[in-house]
Amino acid sequence: MSDTVIISLAPVAADCPRVIPAELAQEILASVEHGASIVHLHVRDKQGRLTPDTTDFQATIDNVMRHSDLIIQASTGGVSSMSIAERCAPLSCPGVELASLNVGSVNLGDAVYFNPGPDVEYCSRQIVERNIIPEFEVFEIGMINNILNLEDKIKFQKPMLFNIVLGHRGSTPATIDALIALRSMIPRDALWGITHFGRKNFDIIAAAVGMGASEVRIGFEDSYYLSAEEKAQHNYQQVAKLATLIRSMDKKVATPEIARHMLSIPSRQQ
Repeated sequence: MSDTVIISLAPVAADCPRVIPAELAQEILASVEHGASIVHLHVRDKQGRLTPDTTDFQATIDNVMRHSDLIIQASTGGVSSMSIAERCAPLSCPGVELASLNVGSVNLGDAVYFNPGPDVEYCSRQIVERNIIPEFEVFEIGMINNILNLEDKIKFQKPMLFNIVLGHRGSTPATIDALIALRSMIPRDALWGITHFGRKNFDIIAAAVGMGASEVRIGFEDSYYLSAEEKAQHNYQQVAKLATLIRSMDKKVATPEIARHMLSIPSRQQ
């Protein structure tokens, strides 16, 4: 049971039509001031489209790293026509320390998020060979078993980090029962977190924090809402509300330094 919670920021919605590196960096840095210690980023062009071209991605994280020791997490996912090699392009970017690892296929709305076994193994090896820490994205309960079976072939650094993703249409619903079921399958010596896609309140997030989650991912990638009646204008507003929630439950919000210690990621300043 964790008494310190990492806030991971996913600041860019899939339908965002404008992704400018300098502007995005400022949005990220504002969220750091309110408690974010990880940023989760897909590689997008200036029109918000997924791309294997890491130019703007690198420009964004370079700007962030000049001002903060925030942990940089690259996404290797997203529904697109890119090959798994193209999806792994950001793993070669200087500054990437953490990467999302998608461990199975799943329905997301009307689309199929395609992650067959060979792609999962390929991506796993690309991450591990670069000494990047994987975060295992868990949309369905069988995905936990997938990654535990893959341990027979690939040595993942400990503690392992699992992210339970709830709320996508066509996948696992955002309910307490679903959260408990997925949590029950995660090894007890692992760290785990929660992402609630389509969220309009903080109830599932609060439940996960109460159950011992070490990480919560929040931001415009998954929801614009502060409450059922109010949308946030900036990501930092969601981060600030989440930090207040965590502290109200007598838990601590991890700084980048503490988050690095929890995940065994050395400081960039060393």
